Amino acid sequence: MILKVPLKYFIFFLLCAFVITSSIAQEPNDCQNIITICGNSSLSLDVSGIGTQELSGSNTCSSQENNSIWLQVNIANDGTLAFTLTPGSTNINEDYDFFIFGPNVTCGNIGQAIRCSTTNPSAANQGNNLTGLSTNEVDTAEGPGPNGNSFVSAIDALAGESYFIVIDRPIGNSPFSLEWTGTATFPDNPTNPLLSSPFVTELPDLDVCDGQPPYNDFITEIDLSTMTQDIINGESDIAVSYHTTENDANININPLGDIFNSFPLTQTVFIRIENTTTGCFILNEFDINVSALTNFNQPDLFIVCDDDSDGDETNGLATFDFNIKSQEITENIGPVNYDISYYSSLADAESANAPLPLLYNNTVPAPTDIYARIVDNDSGCIGFTSFRIEVAPIPEANDVSVLQCDEDGIPEGFTVFNINQLLDDITGGNPQVQVDYYLSQADADAETNPINGDAFENFINPQTVVARVTNPVTGCFNFSEISLEVSATATNNATLQVCDDDGEEDGFASFQLTDADGIVLAGAPVGLDVVYYETYDDALIENQPLGSTFTNTVAYNQTIYARVENDNACFGISEVELTVFELPNIETQDETLYCLNFFPETIVLDGGVINDSPSNYSYDWSTGENTTTIEINEPGTYTVRVTNTNGCFKDRTITVVPSNIATITDIEVIDATRNNSITILVSGEGDYEYALDNPNGPYQESNVFSDVQPGLYTVYVRDRNNCGITEELVSVIGFPKFFTPNGDDNNDFWQVYGITEQFQPNTSILIFDRYGKLLKELDPIGPGWDGTYNGNKMPTSDYWFKVNLQDGRTFTEHFTLKR
Repeated sequence: MILKVPLKYFIFFLLCAFVITSSIAQEPNDCQNIITICGNSSLSLDVSGIGTQELSGSNTCSSQENNSIWLQVNIANDGTLAFTLTPGSTNINEDYDFFIFGPNVTCGNIGQAIRCSTTNPSAANQGNNLTGLSTNEVDTAEGPGPNGNSFVSAIDALAGESYFIVIDRPIGNSPFSLEWTGTATFPDNPTNPLLSSPFVTELPDLDVCDGQPPYNDFITEIDLSTMTQDIINGESDIAVSYHTTENDANININPLGDIFNSFPLTQTVFIRIENTTTGCFILNEFDINVSALTNFNQPDLFIVCDDDSDGDETNGLATFDFNIKSQEITENIGPVNYDISYYSSLADAESANAPLPLLYNNTVPAPTDIYARIVDNDSGCIGFTSFRIEVAPIPEANDVSVLQCDEDGIPEGFTVFNINQLLDDITGGNPQVQVDYYLSQADADAETNPINGDAFENFINPQTVVARVTNPVTGCFNFSEISLEVSATATNNATLQVCDDDGEEDGFASFQLTDADGIVLAGAPVGLDVVYYETYDDALIENQPLGSTFTNTVAYNQTIYARVENDNACFGISEVELTVFELPNIETQDETLYCLNFFPETIVLDGGVINDSPSNYSYDWSTGENTTTIEINEPGTYTVRVTNTNGCFKDRTITVVPSNIATITDIEVIDATRNNSITILVSGEGDYEYALDNPNGPYQESNVFSDVQPGLYTVYVRDRNNCGITEELVSVIGFPKFFTPNGDDNNDFWQVYGITEQFQPNTSILIFDRYGKLLKELDPIGPGWDGTYNGNKMPTSDYWFKVNLQDGRTFTEHFTLKR
């Protein structure tokens, strides 16, 4: 059956997303793999590569295959064969060429091209990059390069003729579309009756279960024979084949057959539906999704406790109820219709061979793997899972007896027991179990009314309680009986006393508790043990025993308790009073001074007692004295041990530092300058400070005085430790810059400063005028020059002096007389 459709309504679009397969020789860029164009064909190929070069010497407008595709058109009705080729990219450099052979040529004998166009749209300055056959053109060939406009004349085609169209892309990389613009028609494509529209190419997914062993590799048999018959739908010229790639479907190679094994998980299958009369075909595709049955819960380890139902509670054999696992596998899954059976191996489960009974008795004590076969009765899917069965041993539980002291002050045979002290005896030292206590076996069975194992007070003497020992991991449990008995015996109280001599003096000190053992056990039988506790309740229930060395937790006074035991049975509980005595409150370090210049006078040293009468203590001085104070008259280090009435002592060290009045060894004077200074050099054991002209200061630490004006000074050196003051007179020579002899008793004479009968008395002083005339020779210890010469007043002017000091220094300088 041939349908005739006008070519101008058919658009052929080649998608760029096509993935090139590994078999390049089978792409449609060779004549032997040519694609037949039919009414509504749709292909997914790209122009890529040339395969075998087949256009040499065939009038192809000076070109050949670069990136080519071969198409065949069969004419159903007379008319013009014309088309417009539009590249996917509008870039003017995207260049497509084409060559047409026919009519009715064959591969290997294509002859010469009857149409060709190799015009380069960019080189030809075209406004677009379109090309094709047009009824408006008369030339049959154009190009290459800038020649032509890319369009050549249409072909007058007759029914029954066929033509080869080779499309080539020498420049660029985009796909293209073809619009058929002529009046000739092609045979129509076949259709797929399973699709609602010929423009739909994808079928619904085919979801199947993995129905072949091993059931979890997602590979199973696919039977498409029914689909094939539904597509053929009774037509005699329709052929259907299935392929794993689109390329194989296009060129009809490597068919799968109607029955084949799927690939794992999701697989895309391409259907080729071909009209064997016209050669036209279409491609459809669908996905095959292979799944395994996984909609169930993974069962946990199945543990049951060993028991004596088989006569032996330690042989590792018990009964397992697999119905429990069936509930676990389907719990919270929703409404399902599953059959679940159990097997001893995966092979048995896959073949449904030798199912195990739902109430299963293991035959070996070792852990064993069990395999479950799960069949979904609705879908037919089969799933598998496994779990391990294990018989857990019941924990050890031993009967124990204990004897406790009646130490609550009422000798009626009732007291408090710490049953948890017996845990190692009850459990055989297993720390991984949980132990609970009950007054009766019925309560222990039902786990009701548990009692406090840390502090249980008996009300019957003796009394038996039941211990339930449970392994929290497996949940297995066992029982034992604990016999509690109270006895009344007595031991001695004791006292331990220490001085607070650990350096803190805070009322806390370290006690060696074993020092009280002899007092506590005095008169008791030999072979008893003593353990110490901070509180009476701790001693009673043996909670938190103290070590042999203990620091009190209550300052100065605290009572702890000694528990005396005979083979872990209480013999008696005694009080042990701990007392921490205070040390004497004294100043342990002191420093004082002794002035050597005061010798043989003495100073007093004392024991340094603070806020108490010194008579309340005894003293042991390093001098051999034992009085509250001693007198000394020489520097040194003195110690005294001060002891209180409790025998606690503290040592005091007194350092007596020597000091002395200063001895001035020299005084250095820099004078007759703009910055005169005095430096005082001293010797002695004291700590000294310095002052000028005033014994009351101010004093300074430095022994240097700067910027000192000329004249006479007294320097004072004071010992800071009050050992005395040393003084000495000092002279600073200097020369006035001017004087004003006007009779106002202020600067009326010019004289050299710092000269006295004690300092530089044999100094020569000469006065000259500016011309060198000697005007006056001054008495160095006289009042000075009054500004006259031979009784006449000298005018205001500069005058010169020459001074020869007694110490040999000579100074020549000028000064001003102002009137």
